[in-house]
This record gives sequence, C-alpha cells and structure tokens, in this order.
Amino acid sequence: MDYRFSAGEVPLLVSMPHVGTDIPDDIAATLAPCGLLKADTDWHLEQLYGFLGELKASTLAARWSRYVIDPNRPPENTNLYPGQDTTGLCPVDTFGREALYLEGRAPDEAEVQRRLALYWQPYHDRLRAELDRLLALHGRVVLWEAHSIASVVPRFFEGKLPDLNFGTADGASCAAELTSRVTQTARADGKFTVAVNGRFKGGHITRHYGRPELGIHAVQLEMCQSTYMDETPPFGYRPDLAGQVQPVLRTMLQAAIDWARA
Repeated sequence: MDYRFSAGEVPLLVSMPHVGTDIPDDIAATLAPCGLLKADTDWHLEQLYGFLGELKASTLAARWSRYVIDPNRPPENTNLYPGQDTTGLCPVDTFGREALYLEGRAPDEAEVQRRLALYWQPYHDRLRAELDRLLALHGRVVLWEAHSIASVVPRFFEGKLPDLNFGTADGASCAAELTSRVTQTARADGKFTVAVNGRFKGGHITRHYGRPELGIHAVQLEMCQSTYMDETPPFGYRPDLAGQVQPVLRTMLQAAIDWARA
C-alpha cells in the first residue's frame, strides 16, 4: 500500500504527506548518502497526532519519502512561492542544498512521470475519495494538513521560525471563522509562538483541495520540530516536549470538528 489510511466518523481528515520514509530499491540505488538519511522528513507526526483515533478523525499518511516524489507539490511542478527558493516535485537537493543524487543519476522527465503515476497519484486518489465521503456525510469538512520542519532552515527563511505556522492560501482555502477559532486556541495556551500565512501559506494540497464554497475547508499547520523532537540525527521523538504541545493540537482539532458540525 502506498499510504496508511483510517476512515473516521467526524468531519475532519488529517493528511500527512511528508511522513513517509520508504524509498523503493531502484531509487535508493541512485541516491547520495544524504538522501538515505532522509533528514527532511516530517518525523514522528503520526505519533504526535496519536490521539486522532479518540477524536474519530480520518487520517491519511504517506508511505513514500518526499525524496521519491512530493505529494504536496503540483503535478506540473510549478513553484508555489514564485520568486522564492523551494524544492520541487522530485527534489534534487536537500533543504541544506546537498545533492540528493549520485552524479548523473537525477530523474529525467520520463522518470518523474513514472513516479507521478506510481507514488503521487494513489495518495491523491485516496485523499479525494475521503473528502468526498465526509462531505456527503456531513455537508462540510475540514482538511488538516499536518507538517513539521526544522526550526532553522537558512535556505528558506532567516532566523528561527515561529512554533506553529498556519497556512490558508491567504484566506482562500478555508472560512475566516475557522482560521480564527483554530489560531485563537493556539494562542490561548501562551506557550507557543504563532504565525498565519507568513512564510508558509499552504502547499499544493491546501490550495488545491480547499474549496470553502464547496464545503471543503483546508488548513495547513507547519510545526517547528523543536516543539516535539530532536532536530539532529537520529531525530529522536521527545515525549517531554511532545507532552506540552499535544494538548494544544488536540484542542485545535476538536475546535475544527465542532466548527464543521455547527
């Protein structure tokens, strides 16, 4: 299976497109050592969001590493942040600008198209089907895009990121009231810094599937990994840190469910 999926009962689907760590053998053979380290993974999010079953939310988590192909990039590989540096549909370097592939082994266009069909499309087929199912059941659904990133990545931004970075395509992917409820909940705790539509405005999934006029409201949360794990190899999960942010996450997601049901 190309993903891990669980169908829930409430009007919430949590998507985790960058948690995958598997790399097919034929692709792994072309990667440089840094590619096999998979440093740019959204590590441990399934564990961090382990309460989703209790909330009866639907979950979708990628199996394949973003180094194979990035489910959160458009299939045409257009830049989501024109004029800014980003990684593409089939990344050729890491966030630290290390070359991912051995000399002469980077994927050509035919290989990119092969990976789109084999590894990208199944994730999106399942995502679309579950959104349609939940929409038919409830009339309104929240798509929560769960992401994480190292707190300091000079390639993309200066200094340290805020702890919790919300993206709603500058308000186009969800109702303003939903954004307000979720971010107010995040700020109420007082432990974590918050940004809305700052450096992160939501990736392809948020922008493509978020259609408030059709009843689908998409929010991306990009968390600093320093809030729940060690940011250096072996990228260990930190229960002491995670225990502080999990109640905030759970309260935000419950607020999203309550809003969708209202």
